[in-house]
Amino acid sequence: MTIKPLSRKRVSSAIFLAVFAIILAALHRPYLKLPFHWDELGQFVPAALDLYRDNAWVPHSTLPNVHPPAVMALVALAWRVFGYASPEHSILVARSAMLAVASLGALFSFLLAIRLARGTVGAPAFASILFLLASPLFYTQSMMVLLDMPAMTLTALALLLFLEEQWGWCAAACTLLVLTKETAITTPLVFAAWLYFRDKKIREAAYFLAPAIALGAWLVVLHRATGHWLGNAEFAQYNVGDALKPLQILYSIAERAFYLFVKEGRFIGVIALYVGWRMLRGKDWTVTALVAGAQLLMVTLLGGAVLDRYLLPVLPILYAAFAIAASAYPAAWRWTSHTVLIAVLLLNWVWNPPYPFQFEDNLAMVDFVELQRSAADFIEVNAPTRRIASMWPFTGAIGDPAFGYVDRHLRAVSLQSFNLPDLTTLDRSSFDLLVVYSRQYPIEGSWIDVAPLDRLLRKLPGYHPQATRDELTQSGFLLLSRWQRHGQWIEVYAPLR
Repeated sequence: MTIKPLSRKRVSSAIFLAVFAIILAALHRPYLKLPFHWDELGQFVPAALDLYRDNAWVPHSTLPNVHPPAVMALVALAWRVFGYASPEHSILVARSAMLAVASLGALFSFLLAIRLARGTVGAPAFASILFLLASPLFYTQSMMVLLDMPAMTLTALALLLFLEEQWGWCAAACTLLVLTKETAITTPLVFAAWLYFRDKKIREAAYFLAPAIALGAWLVVLHRATGHWLGNAEFAQYNVGDALKPLQILYSIAERAFYLFVKEGRFIGVIALYVGWRMLRGKDWTVTALVAGAQLLMVTLLGGAVLDRYLLPVLPILYAAFAIAASAYPAAWRWTSHTVLIAVLLLNWVWNPPYPFQFEDNLAMVDFVELQRSAADFIEVNAPTRRIASMWPFTGAIGDPAFGYVDRHLRAVSLQSFNLPDLTTLDRSSFDLLVVYSRQYPIEGSWIDVAPLDRLLRKLPGYHPQATRDELTQSGFLLLSRWQRHGQWIEVYAPLR
């Protein structure tokens, strides 16, 4: 029996999907039961729990916001199918579900790179997918209950379907995409504009009204439940009002450019782009670049927190451009460039840069979680009935056993900052223990700990110098215990009254 070409294509895709799934499962095996981190326990896991327990599409155990419910629905469905026997088991199920989505993301990114690499030499699609798999951001986000890796998966799928002129399926993928991440509305808008203005395919362009209608329906549901189109006024102010301030925009542009074109060795790919940019030609690359550019513009202008994970949907496209442009090199130079970039990306899994960065960008997130778990264990064993003053997310971590840190609910008193003036003016009768931890990679003692840079850093959004151990002990706090991992730390103090 002769296998049809389409069948061979499907078999090949299934084989690659299995390979990617095995690789990701093996690489993440040590962390599949890791307690939830930061925004996971702050927003997305509580929302998934509300959906699982109460069928509540708009969360009530955390502050609702504009983020659509597709990822939370996926996690809740995984709990329905595979059970919620214990917090440890539920974490394993949730992380495994996200790894399944990441495996599909790797497959779609690989197939997209194959499509974009037509006519080039040097197997650039394989280099492209190796870049993605080696990327520390993709590694950590692949197991986390967050929106951006699923948005990357669906963006790659939608692009692939659009380039293959499967308009209906593409519109369906875009609908699921915007119900995963609202800022991804730029992708169907680019497709609709291309079909309407360039190809004059008005009927096909109309297919891409579906994502906008779906997102609009979610906003109506959200507004009816909360009275706010973005879920709450604070979220709107922080992610729209504050984000559009000139200084914030300049900072966001600089941070986006630094991450995409310099950080983690990507300057090596930029050199290849400079040499071989002529390789990125034709309709396919034009559409792809428009999708990437529109998404980049959206997450640069909107969003109070300038998080690198928002750039995940752009990474497969950028890595494909690096790999394909490098086809202009002689073979020896090309593979040397690829090997060095992969090696530097892998190094950044464990190497922490000497400037503020998000812990979720590499394995620093594991250090952060393990430190928080150590302090939570210490308190649960030695002071289970005490009132614990700290900042979120530690207060959230000890407040619900579902997050994987404690076996019982501990009483938490929320603080707004770890600045020395705020800590020294606390009412010491309102809490029994103080937990202070590094919320960003410490600057003190690093090579950029100099006066001119310190003044600049203090002006950047999100940079807040914390009270040091010496300052706290001099202010009447007794250090009970301290843990440290790779530059991060967490400390438990008792106030001296």
